[in-house]
Amino acid sequence: MTLFAAEDIRIESLRQVAARMLIAAQTAPKARGQNHLATAFAEGDTIAALSQKMAEIGATENNPTFARDAENIRAADVIVLLGTRISPMNLTKCGWCGFDNCAQKPDATPCAFNTGDLGIALGSAVSVATDNRVDNRVMYTVGLAAMSLDLLGPGVRVAYGIPLSATAKNPFFDRPK
Repeated sequence: MTLFAAEDIRIESLRQVAARMLIAAQTAPKARGQNHLATAFAEGDTIAALSQKMAEIGATENNPTFARDAENIRAADVIVLLGTRISPMNLTKCGWCGFDNCAQKPDATPCAFNTGDLGIALGSAVSVATDNRVDNRVMYTVGLAAMSLDLLGPGVRVAYGIPLSATAKNPFFDRPK
């Protein structure tokens, strides 16, 4: 007789959900059909490296949010990482970034379409997690650490992390301030 307990399949199930989240992000609608997303998921020692980097940022910047989140993500078995490169749409009239058009936008200013696409992709990804009853939370602190570690590759300028858990209590809510 073969029997699998929830604990026996938890990690593999989270990996499968993370993979589906990456696909959902990639297939989410994009401005002009252009994909500037970078997607991946992390486990084990990479989560430990993210946590360490977040703690370092928290200490350096005197920002307790990073320290709290650094500890919090240690409860995650998998973390989905989503980011975007900044590539203007070359529009002659827009203004969403604060400049009249793409030609006037400085390189350091994010394109509103790229960040908007990232937001839509995040929504698609977390809906997959929710549909599979996997606890999750979108965290900018994880994204900043991932960029600092260059986990999503060169050129990624905005990123988020989504830690995943499948336990009796969602570890990403009811956190200390």
